Amino acid sequence: MPFRSGFVSIIGRPNAGKSTLLNALVGEKLAIVTRKPQTTRNRIQGIVNVERKGKHPAGQIVLIDTPGVHKPINTLNRRMMREVYDALEGCDLLLLIVDAKEKFGTGDKFVLDIVRKSSQKAFLLLNKIDTLEKQELLPLIAKYKELHDFVEVIPISALKRDGLDQLLDAVIKVLPDGPRYFPKDQVTDQPERFLVAELIREQVLLATEQEVPYATTVLIDRYDAGPRLTGIAATIYCERDGQKAILIGKRGETLKKIGTAARLQVERLLNTKVFLELFVKVRANWRDSRQFVEETDWRAQLERMAAAEQDYAIDEDLES
Repeated sequence: MPFRSGFVSIIGRPNAGKSTLLNALVGEKLAIVTRKPQTTRNRIQGIVNVERKGKHPAGQIVLIDTPGVHKPINTLNRRMMREVYDALEGCDLLLLIVDAKEKFGTGDKFVLDIVRKSSQKAFLLLNKIDTLEKQELLPLIAKYKELHDFVEVIPISALKRDGLDQLLDAVIKVLPDGPRYFPKDQVTDQPERFLVAELIREQVLLATEQEVPYATTVLIDRYDAGPRLTGIAATIYCERDGQKAILIGKRGETLKKIGTAARLQVERLLNTKVFLELFVKVRANWRDSRQFVEETDWRAQLERMAAAEQDYAIDEDLES
């Protein structure tokens, strides 16, 4: 029996459940999840290996979580939307995920137009069905079927894991014959440094309100991995002194709360003890700085690290 594989992009509006779905399918926390819109800022790949089951062949699904589709208002938002469009290039299948308890609106139409223009095969996933009665789903299914010719329409609850086995079976069925792109024990292509920065940012999102969560980002300054202890230093960037004061809190209580919660999450990820140092710095209007926004991309960070290591190696050769 053939082996199936392919790249499957998850697309939808903010808070539709894209990251929850990715984490549930992979079985690991790869994407941070909060109730705040625009929590996800980068494409995140999760790898699902599917064993042969009856008539269904074995396969490997490379899932691509994307930022929520929204109207860009600054450089950061534009880069997030570029991440969405980049995820559509060369993928084998789109999963349009919709919050089934929300009324269809202009935002849904905008996402649907992106799916149409991509010309890719697409599934419609009606998420959060655990909050609805079955009869409430039928008009929504009918409406979407009129608007686009979806290969499959699958009601799911990503949070409760309802319908996910059916979803995986359906995905494998439509993917092409192909190779195993990643080793069987690998669950993501994201480096640990990026995952750690995201776990810290998740706690910032959970601990703050109003504009502060959206005006912050996290960069790793130092990452010393060890078998028993990993030392990490990270900086939380914000845009104004007032935001910095909120992040630090009275007598540093908010920053301590963020650091403690993040450290526990990072220890679960790395399976080691973690010594975590957090700093807060103001970088005025960083969301409109193309250079700084690009620096927050983990791919760009890896390129800079590789270049620095190459320069160091050349210097060592010259000295010897």
